[in-house]
Amino acid sequence: MSDPILLHPNDNVVVLTTRGNIGDDPLNCGNTLQNIIPTGHKIARCDIPKGEHILKFGQFIAIATQDIATGQHVHVHNCQFAQTAQDYEIGADLDIANAAVPAPTGATFNGYARADGQVGTRNYIALIATVNCSATVIRKAAFELESSGMLDRYENVDGVVAFAHGSGCGMASDGRGFDILDRVLWGHATHPNVGATIFVGLGCEVMQIARMQTKFGKTGGERFRALTIQESGGTRTTIDQIKAHVCEILPDVNTAKRSKQSMSKLRVALQCGGSDGFSSITANPALGIASDLIVAEGGAAILSETPEIYGAEQLFLRRAASNDVAQQLISQIKWWETYAAQNGGSMDNNPSPGNKQGGITTILEKSLGAAAKAGSTPLTAVYDYAEKISGAGFVFMDTPGYDPVSVTGQIAGGAQIVVFTTGRGSAFGSKPAPTIKLATSDRLFAQMHDDMDLNAGDVISNGVSIHDKGREIFDAIRATASGQLTKSEMLGLGDNEFVPWPIGAVM
Repeated sequence: MSDPILLHPNDNVVVLTTRGNIGDDPLNCGNTLQNIIPTGHKIARCDIPKGEHILKFGQFIAIATQDIATGQHVHVHNCQFAQTAQDYEIGADLDIANAAVPAPTGATFNGYARADGQVGTRNYIALIATVNCSATVIRKAAFELESSGMLDRYENVDGVVAFAHGSGCGMASDGRGFDILDRVLWGHATHPNVGATIFVGLGCEVMQIARMQTKFGKTGGERFRALTIQESGGTRTTIDQIKAHVCEILPDVNTAKRSKQSMSKLRVALQCGGSDGFSSITANPALGIASDLIVAEGGAAILSETPEIYGAEQLFLRRAASNDVAQQLISQIKWWETYAAQNGGSMDNNPSPGNKQGGITTILEKSLGAAAKAGSTPLTAVYDYAEKISGAGFVFMDTPGYDPVSVTGQIAGGAQIVVFTTGRGSAFGSKPAPTIKLATSDRLFAQMHDDMDLNAGDVISNGVSIHDKGREIFDAIRATASGQLTKSEMLGLGDNEFVPWPIGAVM
């Protein structure tokens, strides 16, 4: 079998790169395996006494619940989560992080320049339901328009997409839940990948169109239309009116043309889902290199999924650009601890069963791997869920770990591209911002070839450097931003992944 991987000199575990079979001696230490150990899982590099810390990446990931002999499988059966110390050293690595920013190259992509200064990578017409009551009419209108073939005449329009959800009424008219949905809807309506928007409501819901316009202003009002089912005369009439509005605005939306744009205009969302033991070794650190290259060009790399950086937050706090930035992240971590406890959960409820089957044992291990997506540059800002990303650099947005909810927030914040690493496999897609999916292993890339855009498994199988793989990802981001279709776009994914974070009381 292939030699296991040692990730840090201080580690007391190594990672198997091929399956360990009964009788194998992966460490050549005379301790042969007594059972099959899947690829990507950990074995003890030395004897680990009960109560000893399990170290991976040079960091604490678990405590041994029994004595573990050299060469034995290290996983959920013999180790467990324990709270980490939160003695943060804010800014301790800021100088190192500043030095890690690569030199800019002046890289460009071909995008749609918008009147408000944003640049799109796609050009959609968005139908947005303000309430669940209008979800069906926008879905039917989008389906009838797409299936009619009429959009084929407009080569610069990527399609009509319906953003339907299950909320908008039965909720408080102020507070965090309302604010989140408000930001999500307006963020998609004004997204750089959207050329025009039609809001559709029932008419009597809490999430009123007029209130949104008052709060956010009417700048660029020519991009927006609005109607309600009650005023339009019912379901079928509303569908027909939506279609008529789209037919009217299609020629204007089609006038948009791609032109050369600076990579500084890009906001790239970093995501992972269905992670495995290779995520932290191949795809995630390679995406970290690509993130650093985005930052170097003046763009923004957006890390999210707050529950999935838990225990690794100190790595970001050590390179926080200011104490204010650090305190915002700490506040979000504290909120999640309270939120989980109030709902009878634990921050170690994550990783999922699939993550554990892939070799990830605790949230601490998963978080350290997820953190690698963020590269090495300073943490310049921390944002609330779906808040507009106004600055450049490596930034963090507070979101749940659930992929559709997390990506919905990132896109609402302005992300025009999503890059999604996966080890177990994913069929995720998103609109209006396309998703690029990275496989962590050769096996997954071959098994789900129709879904995977890039293979990071050759980092292990062929010795491709993390830096070269990161450059390949960066080039794929540029190509996608310029119009190259992703696998999820070819498959038609993304219509059902719009899921605003449902937080707050249902009234």
